Amino acid sequence: MATTQSVSVLGAGFEEAVRSRRHWARNLGVTIRRNPLGFFGFVVIITLAMVAAFAPAIAPYRIGDITAGPPNQDPSWDHLFGTDALGRDMFSRVVFGARISLAVGFLSVMAATALATVLGIISGYARGIVDNVMQRIVDTALAFPLLLLLLILAQVLGPSFWTVVFAIAIAIVFPVTRVVRGAVLSERNNQYVEAARALGASTPRILFIHIAPNVTALAIILGTTLLGSAILGEATLSFLGLGIPVPNPSWGTDVSSARNSFPIHLWWAFFPGAAITLTVLGFNLLGDSLRDILDPRLRGRL
Repeated sequence: MATTQSVSVLGAGFEEAVRSRRHWARNLGVTIRRNPLGFFGFVVIITLAMVAAFAPAIAPYRIGDITAGPPNQDPSWDHLFGTDALGRDMFSRVVFGARISLAVGFLSVMAATALATVLGIISGYARGIVDNVMQRIVDTALAFPLLLLLLILAQVLGPSFWTVVFAIAIAIVFPVTRVVRGAVLSERNNQYVEAARALGASTPRILFIHIAPNVTALAIILGTTLLGSAILGEATLSFLGLGIPVPNPSWGTDVSSARNSFPIHLWWAFFPGAAITLTVLGFNLLGDSLRDILDPRLRGRL
């Protein structure tokens, strides 16, 4: 009798697990149908991440191998993206360049979004002189031309991977702080915050236990959307010669080198430029879809 009951329990648990998986798969399918552009962006980002992770296995040549082929060769079976003026394989450089771009984008955006979320929560909840001082600093930074700020930081600190990450993170912190502060201003007057105050909760507990979880979705949305801008910023600095130093592969550096070569070789600039465009597009589409999925109230307001 006990054995029969055990089998029945196991069978019921298995059926429940199957129903849960079917429900999850059905919800995923509905989400994809409602956000086809977001799914396309997700596929692009996942593909780029896989390419970056397995770059040594995918790239047929080493990064600086100048014996890969003849200079300025058009795309062929031996060199899918052609070669540059030094005979380096452009497909290999684009593949390895994905590592640089994604690393800069994720590191700078994660650091900047985390810091901006903390600053925005403190500014929006504290109000008074703390809020005034922080927002005047934000106003000053936002009034400063973004590209000029990136150029100054890169020039002062010198071209390097971490300089690019730091410069882009600083440029991202201020606008994200302003948006998070606005969300906190609306959250601080909700009943759950007033209830926490009435129960004697400390300010840090209210900030990071009650308010922070309610602005996390907004921070994720902003971070995902800004990833494309961060990658574009890295390409811009590298294009101007203040980004990732040579011989490290960078899409912006390759586009700049192709521009300065004579005669101009179209394919040398086309494929790195296409990689930049596709990456930025993928993150933008994914960010827009996440905005609609995680918080429909924000639709059309960011």
